[in-house]
Amino acid sequence: MRQFKDRFDAAQQLVPPLLRYKNDPNAVIIAIPRGALELGSVLSKELNVPLDVIFTKKIPHPTNSEYAIGAASAEHMQLDEPFRHVPGINEYVQGQLERIRAMIKQRNASYRAHMPPLNLAGKTVIVVDDGIATGNTMLATLAFIKQQHPKKIIVALPVAPADSLERVKMQADEVICLMIPAHFRAVSQFYQHFPQVEDATAITLLQEANK
Repeated sequence: MRQFKDRFDAAQQLVPPLLRYKNDPNAVIIAIPRGALELGSVLSKELNVPLDVIFTKKIPHPTNSEYAIGAASAEHMQLDEPFRHVPGINEYVQGQLERIRAMIKQRNASYRAHMPPLNLAGKTVIVVDDGIATGNTMLATLAFIKQQHPKKIIVALPVAPADSLERVKMQADEVICLMIPAHFRAVSQFYQHFPQVEDATAITLLQEANK
């Protein structure tokens, strides 16, 4: 089974299919914190394209916090179809949205400091993550980006299962995925080294990329 050494190795392998955007003044890279900042920082440097973040958080299952039933950004929510009709789910999701959006507001302040969000209108937006499982987080991110009227949305991923990738393809103009394994349990199984990225590290990577 193919594995990436770490997120930086995965990012280097994503560079060749994205080289056509090198030095493109209309291209922007969006990383989904926190792990994707390691990939985004490499791509930003190699392509000479600015880097920004969009915060999206998973909505956990009411009785199993490890299982996600959807995801939310500052302005958009993605909920799996089977859960939309569960009795009492609306009240539960509303409570989660309030918690998630308060967290996003706080993290936006700490990550950006005095750096305003990049303007995505009319841009080619390259959205990167270290991999997807259900795809909910990516879909919520794409919905948020679409509200800003970009010219084109490209999703760049090291690894994803086929069914989730198909959902993402329906919402993006182009999807680049290096590995689509037949047997998928978790993103981490395709990395030799997959540590949690702390906020302080992610913030440093973002700031260094945009100096």
